[in-house]
Amino acid sequence: MITSVHTLIYSDDPTATRAFLRDVLQWPAVPDAGSGEDWLIFKTGPSELGVHPTRGVWEGEEFSAPRHHQIALMCDDLAATRSELESRGAGFSSESTDMGFGTGAMLQVPGADDILLYQPSHASAFNL
Repeated sequence: MITSVHTLIYSDDPTATRAFLRDVLQWPAVPDAGSGEDWLIFKTGPSELGVHPTRGVWEGEEFSAPRHHQIALMCDDLAATRSELESRGAGFSSESTDMGFGTGAMLQVPGADDILLYQPSHASAFNL
């Protein structure tokens, strides 16, 4: 039986990315025994998975996107979470904006691509 979702971040600077996840996001971690103490596996908390179409019409506008995967972090209060993360040294590459499904901003991750941080306006499944 499936017990969880394991998410991967591919990084040009894995040490900096892991330090960010450990120190800024303050996620607990365990070392991967076969890879050394600096290779950490992080607890990310409850999760959910959505499937989005690659093309369609939304509010009268056609859209399309290539097939891909995306990581998004959810929070209860975007302004408070953003402020707390910024106080720990986090940077954001965008302003907080209404994205239709919630209010979000792009969180900069050292050595890796940005991750969406958002406060959902949709029903959440992670606590079912």
